[in-house]
Amino acid sequence: MTLNPLANPKGVKLLCELCQKPAFVQCTRCRVTYYCGVEHQQADWVGIHEKICQLLIPLRTTQVSFLSSEEQRRKQEADMLERRINMIELTRTTGQKLLFEGKHEQAVPAAMQTLRFSIDVHGLDSIELVPSYLILAEASIGLHKLQQAEEYLAQAQWTVLKTPDSSHAIKSKLYRNWGLLYAAEGNFDEALRNLADDIFHASEQYGTDDISTAGGYFHMANVFFRQNQMDVADSLYARVTDIWHKHLLRLVSARTHRAETPAGVGAVAVELKKEKPESLDEAQEAEAKQVLHSIHDIREQSSSQNPVTTALVCHALGMLHFLLEDITKARDLTDKCQSLMSSSGDEESELNGQIADFSNALDTLPSKKDRSILGSAY
Repeated sequence: MTLNPLANPKGVKLLCELCQKPAFVQCTRCRVTYYCGVEHQQADWVGIHEKICQLLIPLRTTQVSFLSSEEQRRKQEADMLERRINMIELTRTTGQKLLFEGKHEQAVPAAMQTLRFSIDVHGLDSIELVPSYLILAEASIGLHKLQQAEEYLAQAQWTVLKTPDSSHAIKSKLYRNWGLLYAAEGNFDEALRNLADDIFHASEQYGTDDISTAGGYFHMANVFFRQNQMDVADSLYARVTDIWHKHLLRLVSARTHRAETPAGVGAVAVELKKEKPESLDEAQEAEAKQVLHSIHDIREQSSSQNPVTTALVCHALGMLHFLLEDITKARDLTDKCQSLMSSSGDEESELNGQIADFSNALDTLPSKKDRSILGSAY
């Protein structure tokens, strides 16, 4: 990314995209974004600007023309509003993805952008700003800036209190972040209390067995794990694994079907669907990776490893990698699942059948060349 030191035109105040201090460097790709120096420019590029560089141009250069007709002005205003709403979704999802990947510092620019666009669209006091505060708070926790995290959470909580009809989804995320902050401070009782509130509100919004609720169970399990209460932690990890396994199994099933084949020929074929199948967004993919790999590592390191519970999380990971189109990894994990189930002696179980069906589906996938011709449905 090239740099362009600025000599600010007289009367024009240019501010840094990240810190709002006087800017002296311009992004020469979009030419509508400015920085106080190279360090902030590079941080913004890695965090979010690479994704939105060209998308910012119409938002920061287009002006509603007073010479246009009223119909044209309304169309132009509606187009600009839609662009800003799309930017909120893109920057928010990117920020959440980076948090799940443990890239807390990189998540900050994305969170700042989603906050900026949310203010533009909804105003300073809107409940729609809360997700941005929560991303900033969680990033601060990850960077061990706990006082800063508490300030963001206090702002989010005040906004929720001022909005009596705020959703259970927003409250769930707020309590989850308080739980993470208290856990980082070592206050495990308060962490568990807030995570319990998170699970309650998530269950009200999504149901008890939804992947959006599973995050609360996962973080609660981590708190019990840190306190060496392994029985409770293990049961919660099992709950999380089961929720993700069922969700991924449903997504995989939407992409595969049992084909009618001639007698004596048993096969499971993968069908190219005409409609776009349900999928995970970037943040959900990153969450699934974080959660399932963490639980897998815990299962692997356990002195009393249960092959069936380990096989369950392996199968979930195999399906996840199938959805991410990493077929080699999906095959390796499926082979491991079958070995674990064989050692368990529980080869007549429903799980063993699901693993066998998935293995057969992988075996009948078209070649890499054919997949490239058919498109991304595989």
